[in-house]
Amino acid sequence: MRSGLVYMHDRLAGRIVEDETGFHFRYDDAYLGGQDSQPVSLTLPLQEEEFTSPTMFPFFDGLIPEGWMLDIAREHWKLDPRDRMGLLLACCEDCIGAVSILPAPPAEDEEAGNG
Repeated sequence: MRSGLVYMHDRLAGRIVEDETGFHFRYDDAYLGGQDSQPVSLTLPLQEEEFTSPTMFPFFDGLIPEGWMLDIAREHWKLDPRDRMGLLLACCEDCIGAVSILPAPPAEDEEAGNG
């Protein structure tokens, strides 16, 4: 299992997780309770329930670089271009726009799997 912390305008908005069943995204409770909270995408509206998909959510997949930038990332980190979660975690810490993804620390990955 791998997971990433999803930030919106430098505020923790939620977590994306990849496990054996697919991909999951859940908004952070504190983020949902904020007065000025915005969805990370129109396709992922603010809600308490977890979003689930057998494949990478299109919004997050769209954050992954393409073309020559993807080639550089693949060569630098030796990632398979089909490993969408690996690419998301390696390449999307400093995206253009309001959303960024940081790899969750390993201890948090284990806790997320036990919950």
